[in-house]
Amino acid sequence: MVLNKYKVNPDLAIERQKCTFDIEEIINIFDGGKKKTSQRRKIEDIVLKSGLCYDDVPEECMSLKERYENAVRKSCLFSKLMKTELQEITGIEDFETPAIRRIADALFKDISPFLLHLGMFVPTIIGQCTSEQLMIWLPKALDLQIIGGYAQTELGHGTFIRGLETTATYDASTEEFVLHTPTLTAHKWWAGGLGKTINHCIVVAQLYTKGVCYGTHLFMVQIRDLDTHMPLPGIKVGEIGPRMGFSSADNGFLGFNNFRIPRNNMLMKHAQVQKDGTYVKPARHGKLTYQTMVFVRVNLVNEAAFNLSKAVTIAVRYSAVRRQSELRPNEPEPQILDYPTQQHKLFIGIATAHAFQLAANWLWNTFKSVLSDMKKGDVGTLPELHALSSCLKAVSTSDAALLIEQCRYACGGHGYMLSSNLPYIYSFVAATRTYEGDYTILLLQTARFLVKAWEQAEAGKTVTPTVSYISRSIKGEKFSWQSTDEGIIKSFQAVSAGKIALCVKSIRDRMKSGLDYEDAWLLTTVQLVDAAEAHCRSVILETYWNEVRRLTKSSSDSVKIVMHQLVTLYLTYWTLQRTGDLLRYSSISEKDIDFMQRQYEELLQQIRPNAVALVDAFDLRDEILHSSLGAYDGRVYERLMEQAENNPMNVEPVNQSFYKYIKPLLQGKL
Repeated sequence: MVLNKYKVNPDLAIERQKCTFDIEEIINIFDGGKKKTSQRRKIEDIVLKSGLCYDDVPEECMSLKERYENAVRKSCLFSKLMKTELQEITGIEDFETPAIRRIADALFKDISPFLLHLGMFVPTIIGQCTSEQLMIWLPKALDLQIIGGYAQTELGHGTFIRGLETTATYDASTEEFVLHTPTLTAHKWWAGGLGKTINHCIVVAQLYTKGVCYGTHLFMVQIRDLDTHMPLPGIKVGEIGPRMGFSSADNGFLGFNNFRIPRNNMLMKHAQVQKDGTYVKPARHGKLTYQTMVFVRVNLVNEAAFNLSKAVTIAVRYSAVRRQSELRPNEPEPQILDYPTQQHKLFIGIATAHAFQLAANWLWNTFKSVLSDMKKGDVGTLPELHALSSCLKAVSTSDAALLIEQCRYACGGHGYMLSSNLPYIYSFVAATRTYEGDYTILLLQTARFLVKAWEQAEAGKTVTPTVSYISRSIKGEKFSWQSTDEGIIKSFQAVSAGKIALCVKSIRDRMKSGLDYEDAWLLTTVQLVDAAEAHCRSVILETYWNEVRRLTKSSSDSVKIVMHQLVTLYLTYWTLQRTGDLLRYSSISEKDIDFMQRQYEELLQQIRPNAVALVDAFDLRDEILHSSLGAYDGRVYERLMEQAENNPMNVEPVNQSFYKYIKPLLQGKL
C-alpha cells in the first residue's frame, strides 16, 4: 500500500491496528499469487509516475467538451505507455488483463473513448477473423495504427439482434458489400468512441447475397479518413449527446448511404461469401460466434466486482472517520461504522465483491475449457457456458449497482458529492446492467437452458454440472434444512429446482389450454426470470464457497477465519433475503430463520474489527479511487474543503450574474 505525504486520520490508524490477519495474503489470493501482485503494482507505478493521473482542474468541473478532450489526451499518452514501458511487463497477449483495466481507472473518473478498442474491437478481430485477415488488421489494431469500435445496437433495436436493420448487400460484379441504413431506426447508436474518436468500426449488419438474407454478420469498416479524420463519403457519424454517465466515452451514431467495402472486409472465420456471391456456412456457425460475446460478459462480471470494491472501500473508510450522534450523555460521538445498521449496509458489499471476483475467475476458466473443447469440435458444453455468462452478467451488474448505491446512502450527504466518486461509479455500473445484454433478456436466455435441462433430466439424460441438482429433484431426493454453509447452498438449489418445475408445469398447462409453445412461454416469463435468478444465485453461493475453500487451503489460520466469516455472512444474508422462497421450497422453519438472524448479527460484530483492513486488502490506490471520502489517510474533511476551494466557481468573489441579474432585481431595475 502506497501512503501519501499526509498524516493518517487517528481513527483509521487505530482501525488498522485491530487487523487480525496478513493483508498481503488476501491481496495475493485475489491477484492470483505474489507474482501477479508484483506485476500489477509495477504497472500502477509506471502509470502513476507518468503524471497522467493528475488534472489541473477537477474532472467534475470540466465541460463535456473539455472532459472528452482530456480523456483523448490521456488515452493517447496511456496507449504510448502500453506500447513501450508497459509492454515490457505485460506482453501483447496481456493487454486486456484486469491489471490494465484496473489502472485505467487511475486515469479516468469516467470512461476512456478508447475503451471499446481493446474491449471489443481487438477481441472480435482475434475471435472472428481468418488467419489472413488477422495478419492484416491485428498488428495495426495492437499498434494503434487504427482505432476501432464495435457497432451493433441501433436506434430502434438493441438486444434483439435478429431485428437489426442495417444491411450489407453483396455486389458480385465489383466484389464489394454495400452497407446501407434503410430507416431512421437503423442508425447505429451508443457505440463508444464512435462519435469523434475512432476511424474503423466492426459493424453488425444483415447479410444479403443472391437475393437471400443470411442474418447478421460482422464487417470491418473504415469510417474516417486516416489523415484528416473526416467522415468518408457515404458515412453519417456523430455524438449522441449528454448521458447519465459515460460523458467522456464518446458514444456515437452511425449511418450508411450505400457505402461500399471490399468483400474481404467481411469477418470470415466462421462463414464466407465467395467471389460469385455463394454463401458458405460451416457447421456450428451460430454457436462458434458466441465466443466474443461470452468473453465480454466475463469481463463485465469482473467489472462489477471491481467497481463494487471501490465503492465499499470508500464507504467503509469514511464510516471509520465519520462520527455521528450521541448514544449516551457526555460520551464521544461513535464512529458510524460501529452502528449495526451501517455494518449491514456495507459488509455485504465486501463479501459480494469477493463473491463476484471469484465467480468471474471461475467463469473465465470455464470459458477457456469450453474454447479448448470447441477447437476439438465439441460444442456440447457451450449452451451451459452461454447460460452461465448470461445470468452471471445480469445478476452481478444488478446486485453491484444496488450495493454501490447503498454505499452512497451510507455516506450521507457527502456521498452525493461528485468528488466522492460514488456517483461516477454508480452511473457506470448502472449502465452495465443494460448494455451487452439487458438484465431481463439475459435471464430469459438462461431460463430456456434451464427448461431444456429439466426436460433432459426428465428423460433420464445426464445434465451438465451446474444443473445436476435438477436430476436430484426429479428423482424425489429429500433434503432437510441445515444451518450450515453446505445446507444453505443445497436449500437454494432446492428453491431453484422448485421454481423451474413450476415454470415447466405452467408452460405445459397453458399449452393444454390451447396455446402454442411461444405464447405459453410468453405468459410464463415473469416466473422464468425469477427461476433463472434463483439458479444464478445458487451458482454464485456454491462457487464462492468452493473457491474460498480451494484458495485458502495453504493460507494462515487468520486468513481462513476472516474469509470464511465473509462467505458465511454472504450465505446468511441471502438466506434472510429469500425467506419466503425457502419457506415455500425447503424445510426451513421460523425457528431456523430466527437462528439465522442472530447468526447474521453476530457475524457483523465478528467482522467489524477487520472492516478497514478488509477494504485495504482490495489494494486500491488513492489515484484509482479518486475519492475525497475514501483516501487511505482518511483526511475526509480536509479534502472536501480543498475540493471546494479549487472549484472554478470560487475563483472570483462575485459572479458576473450578480451585476447582470441579481443587483438589477434588488433595485427593481430588471
